[in-house]
Amino acid sequence: MAEAQKQADISAVISDLEKVVQEKPENVMARHHLGLVYRKAGRVDEAIVQLEKAIELDNQSMESMINLGAIFFDRGDTDRALELNKQALVISPKMAEAHVNIGLIHQHRNEVDQAIECYSTAVQIDPKLLTAWINLTSAYTMVEEDVKAVEAARQAVTLEPDSPMSRNNLAVALYFKGDFKEAQRNMEKAQELGYSVDPRFVAALKAKLVETP
Repeated sequence: MAEAQKQADISAVISDLEKVVQEKPENVMARHHLGLVYRKAGRVDEAIVQLEKAIELDNQSMESMINLGAIFFDRGDTDRALELNKQALVISPKMAEAHVNIGLIHQHRNEVDQAIECYSTAVQIDPKLLTAWINLTSAYTMVEEDVKAVEAARQAVTLEPDSPMSRNNLAVALYFKGDFKEAQRNMEKAQELGYSVDPRFVAALKAKLVETP
């Protein structure tokens, strides 16, 4: 029943925004929000049309660029996603979210050093941006920079102690650093918070705890 109500609410919002766009085709914000709601409703092609139109009407529409970039990233078009996020950075070089998105694209391409550089820039701009610290932890883990991974993971947990992903990332980073007991505490906290911890990690950590006095 709750899901049906949610869908009805989304449909009503779409209907209202469509009317605004029909009446005022040059309303950038209406097109931007309609694109977001279309995406939420799974109408991705229509979302692309509206966000592209918003950018066409206002070439300073950074939020439309970021959201359109996310759609193309989800579709596997990392070139277009990268282009849009770089376009946003030309307008606002200190847009931390765009730096994170570009880092994620580099990480997806296994260009981990470039990803780390992007995430590091993001946390310098906005030290409270949780996603930047989470992604930085993951990137450091990939290149076996275990001490730096733990430091980044602790920053994420400090920002949001009840973030299941942050707790899991800290557990993994601690595991590779060799701090198995603290890794276990954070893994259990992640599970308590509802995170589905990889069973292979659970087994590997259990084995290390047995081996370690």
